[in-house]
Amino acid sequence: MDFGFTDEQKMLRKTARQFVDDEIMPHIQRWDAEGGFDPAIWKKLADLGFMGVCVSEQYGGSGMDYNSLAILCEELERGDTAFRTAVSVHIGLNSMTLMQWGTEEQKQKYLVPQAKGEKIGAFGLTEPGAGSDVAAMATTAVRDGDEYIINGQKTWISLCDVADHFLVFAYTDKAKKHHGISAFIVERTTPGFSSKAIKGKYGIRAGNTGELFFEDMRIPASNLVGEEGEGFKIAMSALDNGRFTVAAGAVGLIMGCLEESVKYCHERETFGKPIGKHQLVQQMIANMEAGYQMSRLLVYRAGELKNKGLRNTRETSLAKWQACDFANKAADDAFQIHGAYGYSDEYPVARFLRNSKAPVIYEGTREIHTIMQAEYVLGYREDKKLSHMLPEWPFD
Repeated sequence: MDFGFTDEQKMLRKTARQFVDDEIMPHIQRWDAEGGFDPAIWKKLADLGFMGVCVSEQYGGSGMDYNSLAILCEELERGDTAFRTAVSVHIGLNSMTLMQWGTEEQKQKYLVPQAKGEKIGAFGLTEPGAGSDVAAMATTAVRDGDEYIINGQKTWISLCDVADHFLVFAYTDKAKKHHGISAFIVERTTPGFSSKAIKGKYGIRAGNTGELFFEDMRIPASNLVGEEGEGFKIAMSALDNGRFTVAAGAVGLIMGCLEESVKYCHERETFGKPIGKHQLVQQMIANMEAGYQMSRLLVYRAGELKNKGLRNTRETSLAKWQACDFANKAADDAFQIHGAYGYSDEYPVARFLRNSKAPVIYEGTREIHTIMQAEYVLGYREDKKLSHMLPEWPFD
């Protein structure tokens, strides 16, 4: 058991924090109000090696471990959830899934340019009628010779108007339910593909989120990921990685809430003393600190299992559930500590509160994770080794 960080991880945190301070913090209130961030950010992320931080150097990445991805997500969400979400989707949901399930040809064609930051990857699972109930999806993929014809729609897709490649899930045999879902790589330039952003979001306003549409869209059969019928397993393993990044980001949001609240506690005085001297304010600060420390330990525990190439669905679920709940409460307390000023864009805590709600819902609601954890304890759920496991770190 080692609770320390390597020199490489310390440098990554320092670099990521400086990036956030220089490239995100000065502009985020405007980007949040405008509903989008400067696309030049993508190249800057790529130049720092962040777009493939935990992808093997063999495939164009930085070759760092999975907890290094957690560190990056922490620091990015300290700036704003939109940037952590971008990395979560690009690396956690897409690139890491290709690392785990993709063929060598698929890795060379799609993973390498994504790891280098030359292309952006995204993930298409949720539909208007299929969220937590994945089997309710309506999108279909019909084999026609050396191609699949895909028809359907996805919604609440991050990077919908930005990504070049999408990992899309569709039924190849609806009669088999979960066992009839398959996974495909879809390129934006494919005829029959279109996307549309969702406007008026409550939070994560600087991030691009929307819908994908497939109308008689033909893709090569070689773009099938895994085998036909393995799509549900692939989606769930992808969510293990996505949830890991969401949990790490929630740690970063708590960190941001703490930093802003401590700063304000030293600035603001009431009844002749700094508000940090009031015990009920101290209680909120203490709860934030407890949530921060506990969440961080849960995240790094899951990351270490990933490093060892072991199943971590149970541990990642617990980390995601708890960290996101702690972050939502920390944001609410930070808002309260700021009083009326919490209601103003002069301070970031209102944005923190708005942003903190979505992670409690996406990639498994708190209710889904509650049920999962109970079923593990009761012996109703057990994780078995998959036919394709996430590569163990250090990478060969």
